[in-house]
Amino acid sequence: MAVLCDCSYIASSCLLARFVNYLGALTEMIGLKRFVCVSKEALFVDMQAWLIDVTSAISDFLYTYILVILLVVCAVYFTARTGFVQLRYLKDMFTQLTEKKHVDGEKSISSFQAMMVSTASRVGTGNIAGIATAVALGGPGAIFWMWLMALLGAASAFVESTLAQIWKVRGKEGEFRGGPAYYIEQALGQRWLGIVFAVLLIICYAYGFNGLQAYNMASALEYYIPDYATNGTAVVLGVILIVLTAAVIFGGSKRISVISSVLVPVMAVAYLVLGFGITITNLNLLPQAFSYIFESAFDFSSIFGGFAGSVVVLGIKRGLFSNEAGMGSAPNAAATASVSHPCKQGLVQTLSVYLDTMLVCTCSAFIVLIFYVKSGGTFGDLNGMPLVQMAINSSVGEIGIHIVTFAIFCFAYSSLIGNYFYAEGNIRFITKSDTVLTVFRVTCLIAIMVGCLNNFTLAWNFADITMAFMAMVNLAAILLLGKWAIRALDDYTAQRKAGKDPVFVSDRIEGLPPTECWHVSADALRGGVVSAGQEHESLEHTPAKGA
Repeated sequence: MAVLCDCSYIASSCLLARFVNYLGALTEMIGLKRFVCVSKEALFVDMQAWLIDVTSAISDFLYTYILVILLVVCAVYFTARTGFVQLRYLKDMFTQLTEKKHVDGEKSISSFQAMMVSTASRVGTGNIAGIATAVALGGPGAIFWMWLMALLGAASAFVESTLAQIWKVRGKEGEFRGGPAYYIEQALGQRWLGIVFAVLLIICYAYGFNGLQAYNMASALEYYIPDYATNGTAVVLGVILIVLTAAVIFGGSKRISVISSVLVPVMAVAYLVLGFGITITNLNLLPQAFSYIFESAFDFSSIFGGFAGSVVVLGIKRGLFSNEAGMGSAPNAAATASVSHPCKQGLVQTLSVYLDTMLVCTCSAFIVLIFYVKSGGTFGDLNGMPLVQMAINSSVGEIGIHIVTFAIFCFAYSSLIGNYFYAEGNIRFITKSDTVLTVFRVTCLIAIMVGCLNNFTLAWNFADITMAFMAMVNLAAILLLGKWAIRALDDYTAQRKAGKDPVFVSDRIEGLPPTECWHVSADALRGGVVSAGQEHESLEHTPAKGA
């Protein structure tokens, strides 16, 4: 017992010391001491170095002392309160994928299409380059912490997506919109906080993440064109991406969902086949790979010696960037689905977390770890996308590099349009102006070009910081509103036990804050397609009948 107390004291002291150091470093940097007597010629270089230092300090502070705690608390709390919904209803996650739309409207989308939009955003370069970065910087143990947070965080994903369905709104052409900004306004009655979240999401996804996706696509060219960043290749790539992205985002959410529902499954299957092929042909190396994972994951002297850059924080960072559980992004896609019960889409979005982390991220992890074992437990100076390319090259030859380069372009492009989809829904929450929307679309295209020309560390830091602030607002909101998602789950469970196809009517949940889209009789919803007019009528609700 005394040993445990001593360890706890040492760990606490180390964390406190790191906390004080961060505050001191941040104060010094924000004081602009580095800019005294700087020449004009060195200003740009020094500015970039200063920005990297400042953003690194802010990112480390947020993830070390705030976000990690919030994520773990929410994940464990909702896992317990929902009775391990992420495991209990695993079968339902698959069966709900085939559910047909329950309302009319040319631009309304199905449960499967909504999941593909969220998966398009989730399954991006973070699943390939991000995992490689986490392992290279934090060690193989980052994979373990990524798995653990995905498993527990899936409960948070269920809650936030269910809340988004409950408080979604309907557009003029039959499409649904929703997300944290909407349930913060309607359920908490705090529109100003909803706007704060919307602005954070817009900055994070339209500019931070999309800039990062563009950067990772550009860096994938390094193998073919070593000086791609300086010879104009990055600019050409930026122009091409702008044209391709503009063709989709000016076409509306329906076009985005159609593109996603085709591109995402094809690219994901192709990448998984490659990864599983590499893993199967190197089965003899897996025991050593797992040994590296668990040794690194529980190297507590390393963890507490520098927690901010430790295997735990890097695993959570990259895992959060990849699967987005609890971050407040996927609910924007979940709300667009036309389903008969909010929990149905909550379960489908939970499945998307598993597809992202347990399949695609794990696939990338083993590709890199097999290379790690072959190299004697070192990556050398390799990191990010070049590391993945060399890892695949070591297993299948040069053809593998071409395959993964194509995959990174497909993953990144689908993320570009998926991320834009999230951002547009929040622009529409703030204002209904078509002019503002058009200007916003143009700025999104500019961000893609900036991303192609960005710095590696600065790109990741900016994405991490905006993601952290956005996640903190959403996690606080779902902690306050989570009881309504749990009440909806109780309603879903009761109907399932009664042998019914669950249908949600808001009046059944006593005390539920007003909703816009769930005041329709159960029989009307169960009967199939509901008209736009009927959707908004206040009807006398009757008990649900068996399907």
